[in-house]
Amino acid sequence: MKAAVVYEKNDIRIAEVPRPQAGPGEVVVRVMASGICATDVKILGGAGIPAELPAILGHEVAGTIVELGAGTRESGLFAGQRVAVYPIAACGECFYCRQGRNSLCLQEHGLGHGDDGGFAEYVRVPPEIVRLGGVIDIGEMQFDLAAMIEPTSCCIAAAEQCKTKAGDTVVVVGAGPLGLLHTIVSRARGADVVCVDVNEARLVTAQRVGALRVVNPEREDTLEAVRELSGLGADVVIAAVGVPRVMENYLPLVRNGGVFNIFGGTPRGEKMTVDPRWIHYGEIVLTGTFASSVQQFHRAFDFVRDHADDIEAVISTRCGLDDILGAVQRVQAGEGTKSILMFSG
Repeated sequence: MKAAVVYEKNDIRIAEVPRPQAGPGEVVVRVMASGICATDVKILGGAGIPAELPAILGHEVAGTIVELGAGTRESGLFAGQRVAVYPIAACGECFYCRQGRNSLCLQEHGLGHGDDGGFAEYVRVPPEIVRLGGVIDIGEMQFDLAAMIEPTSCCIAAAEQCKTKAGDTVVVVGAGPLGLLHTIVSRARGADVVCVDVNEARLVTAQRVGALRVVNPEREDTLEAVRELSGLGADVVIAAVGVPRVMENYLPLVRNGGVFNIFGGTPRGEKMTVDPRWIHYGEIVLTGTFASSVQQFHRAFDFVRDHADDIEAVISTRCGLDDILGAVQRVQAGEGTKSILMFSG
């Protein structure tokens, strides 16, 4: 089969590799759509590059089951089923899994992270994912939309962590694909959303998907704009960027008693400065989220189905596997929003 294989930092090539076979408890999915995440691009640049190379990235996967291994009969899965795949192979039994926090599993691995991922014509789904119920039926949902279930689930996890509710003012810093999804999720929970970015085209999309206010910080004062809307400041700020100094600049947007969520992954070793007196006397909640639980993944399927038009608006590019280098370069340049790899049936 054809796959986009990472051989080393900044070295990804289209290659012929053996098609995976389903072992006990596993299923093999023919990939029909696979989202390109900013995390994948960071990994290619050397941030969190897999310890064992060569490797295949891609954790936002939808496709059709083509093979089931021994012991999967009770899973309810079947050949030909149209599915989306939760990417985290969590054990389901450790301290964190028992709390429903699969992303913090003490033994986790998964697609594009220890196991070959979805930048390939076929992907083998580990037995842990199958046991968790992480291979879900998508019915007639379009495969490109189904590939958006995983990133949407991460935004749902953040909203639940921040306890976003109707009447809140939520500031989303960064109007990239995940920032736009945060906008959609927060708006659906009844919040007024302010989206902040220097990319005017992305701000237009943010308004299209429900942002009440958009701010280009190169043209106006963000804090003033937020306080004009909310009076005291934001109830929730979601930093959907991966640059600590940018995050640090937006800490003052949070009102006393509010929540600041670090969502964008940052380079290892980089720091930001936080005044502990601000946290203490302002009773600020400083938190972070990066992934989701399998339950949130299931809820994200329902959400994507119910908000298909808005989710569709986040997708700017659909391309073939042979164009993955171009897609990566577009992500690095901030061109468009979400890119989805599409495979022919």
